[in-house]
Amino acid sequence: MINIVGKRYWFYIISALILIPGIISLIAFGLNLGIEFQSGTSMTLRFDKQIEQSQLRDAFVAQGHSEATIQRTGDGDYLIRVKEITPDERQTLRGGLEKALGSTITIRDYFTVSPVIATETGRDAAIAVLIAAVFMLLYIVWAFRNMPNPFRWGTCAIIALLHDVLLVLGIFSLLGFVAGVQIDALFITGMLTVVGYSINNTVVVYDRIRENVSKGVSKDLEKVVNISVVETMGRCLNTSLTTLFVVLAIFLFGGVTIHYFILVLLLGVVVGLYDSICISGSLLVTWEKGGLKRLFSRAEKKAA
Repeated sequence: MINIVGKRYWFYIISALILIPGIISLIAFGLNLGIEFQSGTSMTLRFDKQIEQSQLRDAFVAQGHSEATIQRTGDGDYLIRVKEITPDERQTLRGGLEKALGSTITIRDYFTVSPVIATETGRDAAIAVLIAAVFMLLYIVWAFRNMPNPFRWGTCAIIALLHDVLLVLGIFSLLGFVAGVQIDALFITGMLTVVGYSINNTVVVYDRIRENVSKGVSKDLEKVVNISVVETMGRCLNTSLTTLFVVLAIFLFGGVTIHYFILVLLLGVVVGLYDSICISGSLLVTWEKGGLKRLFSRAEKKAA
């Protein structure tokens, strides 16, 4: 039988090698926030003749919008994000672009987010993630209430969840710094989906561990966890791969407006699969062996 749990420290090192650069990037650069979180204007432009992205970039710079982010959509339109502008300023910008590019411009989509709404969106997103984590902890403690130290199970599940969330956030922070990738409201939707997907995989593994503990498969928790992980590996692989193929197809052939949302899901599926097999069960063993005992002993006593 594959000894996955026995190699847990190697998996911890792999996670650390990915997590540490991401955390450093989050501290140093943060996330490249879209207009939903820092205010601004978004619009989709259609031209009556072919315009190169470099030409459009130069035209925006000439109009005083060097901060503009430009993405080409699948049907040849351009998705533009600039600082907040009024309807009158929009018309002036449109006229300047038409003159500079020699093309008639049709504005297909247009919306503006004010600083107040942007602040509220960021606050509400943080609250949503926090509430989701708290309720997941409470649910897992309740679901495994018949096991010794149910608080331990819930805490390990949340640690595994934070592992997944930080991995995705760190990757997007690096992408924002290197490639200018911005996060928007759909990013939060994607992160909440990742949270649900991750905790679902963890619960599946933990439920099998509980069954094997009840059956008395072994008195050694490390052996029980390893047997449980191997037994659930096929289910996790099948579920994750079928999801991954669908998400990958949408990522490759879907529209540009949902591109980064799908990228969040893509990363979440991969990270969630890795976590469910290599991390979540191993955390229980690490705690049992004493690796986390000192850190959480006080919290465990209070919960009891």
